[in-house]
Amino acid sequence: MSEIGTAAEQELDTAGELAPESVEPEQPDSAVPELADPAQLRAAVEAVLFIVESPVSAGQIAVVVQRPQPEVESALAEIAESYRRPGRGIELREVAGAWRVYTRPELAAVVEAFLLDGQRARLSTAALETLAVIAYRQPVTRARISAIRGVNVDGVVRTLTTRGLVVEVGSDPDTGGGLYRTTDVFLEKLGLQNLDELPSLAPLLPDIDGLDTEDV
Repeated sequence: MSEIGTAAEQELDTAGELAPESVEPEQPDSAVPELADPAQLRAAVEAVLFIVESPVSAGQIAVVVQRPQPEVESALAEIAESYRRPGRGIELREVAGAWRVYTRPELAAVVEAFLLDGQRARLSTAALETLAVIAYRQPVTRARISAIRGVNVDGVVRTLTTRGLVVEVGSDPDTGGGLYRTTDVFLEKLGLQNLDELPSLAPLLPDIDGLDTEDV
């Protein structure tokens, strides 16, 4: 074999090593099941749609389910079509390139009645205690609230959020956890102009001067 032929083969081998196709794709930390089957992909996309709190793009879903974006877009279209069938109470809408599940407009009165009925119900002791922690420590993460109360507060915080008494306002720079604060609805319910009018905790904690502020 000639030296020229050998050099050419070496160049081809080197090019093959540098080709993008030879680079192994980065694998995610979590084990996502193979979703090559269209039915499984639709189920996975639907599951994602039901837990998002704001509209999500096909590209974002494609990254999570590890399938090409065109396949995800096709799955979204099929799900949207299935929700248009008679007897469904929800629909899938695309707004500004993002997707989210909504209740059907013609059922708005039913949904409103349910929400209003929930707002008329009294808050549980657990909800009131959690609300007090948020009011006096805001903005505060759920993890911190749980640490103060000694119990998991995820469900209670969701209830308070649904009632419009608290709202998420970003994330903690150290932990990444969502930060919660009270809303204007909270002030309205208590008849307060602002948070400065909240009653002081000092009379209830006579030894407050000896406590770390993190313990209050």
